[in-house]
Amino acid sequence: MTPKIASFLDASPATPCLVVDLDRVDANYEALRAALPAAKIYYAVKANPAPQILTLLAAKGACFDAASLPEIEACLKAGAPASAISFGNTVKKATAIAAAYKYGVPLYAFDSIEELEKIAHRAPGAKVYCRIAVANEGADWPLTKKFGTTVERARELMLAAPGLGLVPHGLSFHVGSQQTATPAYELAIAKVAMLFTDLKASGLELKMLNLGGGLPVNYREDVPGLEIFGDAIMDTLIAHFGNDLPEILIEPGRAVVGNAGVVASEVVLVCRRMAADERRWVYLDIGRFGGLAETEGEAIRYRITAGNGATGPVALAGPSCDGVDIMYEKTPYQLPLDLQAGDRVLIHDTGAYVTTYASRNFNGFAPLEEHYL
Repeated sequence: MTPKIASFLDASPATPCLVVDLDRVDANYEALRAALPAAKIYYAVKANPAPQILTLLAAKGACFDAASLPEIEACLKAGAPASAISFGNTVKKATAIAAAYKYGVPLYAFDSIEELEKIAHRAPGAKVYCRIAVANEGADWPLTKKFGTTVERARELMLAAPGLGLVPHGLSFHVGSQQTATPAYELAIAKVAMLFTDLKASGLELKMLNLGGGLPVNYREDVPGLEIFGDAIMDTLIAHFGNDLPEILIEPGRAVVGNAGVVASEVVLVCRRMAADERRWVYLDIGRFGGLAETEGEAIRYRITAGNGATGPVALAGPSCDGVDIMYEKTPYQLPLDLQAGDRVLIHDTGAYVTTYASRNFNGFAPLEEHYL
């Protein structure tokens, strides 16, 4: 938690709320540029689309990975040129493609012939890139089930693109969100590099490789730093492409905004539910439906603090009348023994994927407030 956030929280704002330090966002962006100087940074808007964040990044010359037409329009409103936006969702409405094309968005992702044909019809002459499925081992939030195609199928699709009036521009992959191991990038780069070579032999020379997102932040457990990921990625790119590197794109979201935010929450209830269970159950005024969706399966394990003094084991749950609104039962969390209703709990490193996951009014609870400093 930065001094700026700590000072703001001293005023006891209404909870639940997210407080983001924009100076930390700026510093994270610069750290990414330093770690991967050969890559163009396309901020993954879905991580946190707050206008303050988009405006900051647009002013710094960042590019943007958008998942929907509203995200594209938010980037444009923040001052980003359409040429700096990639429509990175492989599942897009035809009307959204047409609108993006009219705005001047140049890049479109796909991973099926049906999507490729849709782009050809609504965005003639556009640059397209095919997303390849790669192993997500090491990721706390895997993405392989829904997105990506095989190398063999990608080859067929890229070779078909010119006949549809499209420009086969490049390939992409995603190693999974909160990827904690560098080999995931190394193996993925090696996999797509072979397809670059194969397509070149077939007369199709691609110009771009999109490394996707996945760069992690420290939650409860330490992860390798950005410089370690940067070195591993660059070493692998050079090993497979030599000095003839394609244009490199990367789509960080969590790594830009994750550690810039803190959620302040109020304890609603502390109780012992079962005599045989030594843990107290701590119910907060924010839960899985209030923005902490990434606690599903206890995948993302946030650092949580409250008060001082001796601590004991707890389970953590949200305020709603839904039985799955439980954040942590298995992960061993400890909170102060004197914790009681009305006390404040801080959930750290929550700048990414919290506000956008919050339900509108589930059980009547309003979305958490947002403060950008």
